[in-house]
Amino acid sequence: MTGLRAWLRPLVALLVSSLFFLPVYLVLVNVFKHGSAIVSNPVGLPIPPTWDNIHSVLSRPDHLFWYGLINSAEVTAISMMLVTAVSAMLGHYLARSAGVAAKVTMVTLLCGLMVPPAVILTPITEVLRALGLMSTVPGLIVAYVGYYVPFGVLVFAGFVKTIPRELEEAAELDGAGPFRVFWQVVFPLMRPASASVLIFLGVWIWNDFLNPLIILGPATGTTVTVGIYRAIGEHQADFGTVFALMFLATLPILVFYLAFQKHFVKGLTGGATKG
Repeated sequence: MTGLRAWLRPLVALLVSSLFFLPVYLVLVNVFKHGSAIVSNPVGLPIPPTWDNIHSVLSRPDHLFWYGLINSAEVTAISMMLVTAVSAMLGHYLARSAGVAAKVTMVTLLCGLMVPPAVILTPITEVLRALGLMSTVPGLIVAYVGYYVPFGVLVFAGFVKTIPRELEEAAELDGAGPFRVFWQVVFPLMRPASASVLIFLGVWIWNDFLNPLIILGPATGTTVTVGIYRAIGEHQADFGTVFALMFLATLPILVFYLAFQKHFVKGLTGGATKG
């Protein structure tokens, strides 16, 4: 029985890894193949490889990829900064508060995490339209901030419990106010939690398709994900261009993840062992 487990676990791990790697493999090999070769043999190796697909995407007359890249970078960066700042302050306040109101607020925010984004998309569009933010980049940012703050609060509130309260008390004795105590003493110590929140938000917002499509509208703006959708025509599609768009759209967020990954696990587990 022990021998069976010894080879069964690696085999299962290999099969699961293969399932996750298959989509990555399909994108990588088809980026460097002509459209006809993709249709005839989508899993075959690119022999000989070609850069025509990437060049075609980067030199499109409508600048579809570049406009989407700029919009995605703007929306993702601003949304991440706002969510991180707001949720860090709110998470710190709720973690340090012992009142009933703080507990009710925390539970309410956690309930918000259970609501799928698609369920509240219609009310969000109505609110944005009433505020005059529909079909605008600020409107999309507001929607992301409102939805993802509860997640940030959950991570930061758990991590704050690992920070000794004596550090804040010492800063207060030196004459620092609450705002200065948080930003100069507490927040620098929350770097692992900030990295975890930034990674999750970056991936979720960058890869989101439905919200940009509905909130920005088909004629007023695009992101990298919506750009991939627009590259597929009604009656035909250049599959080489589609795979090249997917490849180029993945590179920025992949680099971002690699830059912050060393803090990722520590930020998620920082508040798991201290109540």
